Amino acid sequence: MRPDARAWFRHRTSSATGLAEIDPGALLLAKRRGGHRVSVVLPARNEEATVGALVADIRERWMRRVPLVDELLVVDSDSTDATAAVARAAGADVVATTDVLPAHGTRPGKGEALWKSLAATTGDLVVFLDSDLVGDVAHYVPGLLRPLLTDPQVLYVKGCYTRPLEVDGQVEPAGGGRVTELTARPLLNALWPELAGFVQPLGGEYAGRRSALEQVPFVSAYGVEVGLLIDLLRLGGLAALAQVDLGVRRHTSQSQEALGAMAGEIVSTVLTRAESGRPGHRPLAASGLLTQFRHDGSGFVPRSRTVAVDERPPMATIAEYRSHRAGLAG
Repeated sequence: MRPDARAWFRHRTSSATGLAEIDPGALLLAKRRGGHRVSVVLPARNEEATVGALVADIRERWMRRVPLVDELLVVDSDSTDATAAVARAAGADVVATTDVLPAHGTRPGKGEALWKSLAATTGDLVVFLDSDLVGDVAHYVPGLLRPLLTDPQVLYVKGCYTRPLEVDGQVEPAGGGRVTELTARPLLNALWPELAGFVQPLGGEYAGRRSALEQVPFVSAYGVEVGLLIDLLRLGGLAALAQVDLGVRRHTSQSQEALGAMAGEIVSTVLTRAESGRPGHRPLAASGLLTQFRHDGSGFVPRSRTVAVDERPPMATIAEYRSHRAGLAG
């Protein structure tokens, strides 16, 4: 690890592995002193099994007991199950991606939900959590907010954690995050070595200041996390980024084929950013296609899918958004 990344890791990594490490009262005081408004966003697609419990826990702990959160929004991305109904019954506000900025159409992917959430929320501090979280995650919201509430230099906070992996009934305590270890980490270390201190560059739990988030593009699909990390590094510099150890994150493991598609989208996202912004260089071009193979019993069958980068522009460039924000300020 380069000296700058090592120093950043030491000074910008904090721990919030449980509520015992967090002083909610002090955070609430810091929030009030800073005049902050906090929005929590849960992007969701077919998460009826998990989203209700997560919403109910956040509402009870961080809106009723300790009013740290002002707004809790579930952004439904074309779910075909009862995700929206379950989330609404648990107490969340729910919007469909198709109903936000309708003049701009809609695109598939998690990044689209995150981008549109900026137009559907009002907080100056925004926390993003995946909707498939299970287990004890009550400390995630205050843990991610703490660096933003206590250090005005911090623009963006990434959560990190160990990720157990269950395969054939056997659990590897830290075996998850295969796309991170086999794709994202090698690429970031090679191209942006100053980011080598990030434990979970693809993790879905993070928080940021609206003033920064609205200035960067959002990749529509699985490349959104690595894209945000690179773009926010360019926007604010390494000192404006932080990470928090949240302990353990449990989630459903995906198939190797699905992980391959995710890796393809991440590679495309990274390549579109590599060399850009440097004098005399242009972004590297990716083919935009990923070919995978299945064996049908008699031979290999190729299957190609699009992994080209499809991204939304910085929200601050959208006229409807600027008009809405101006109305709120007025």
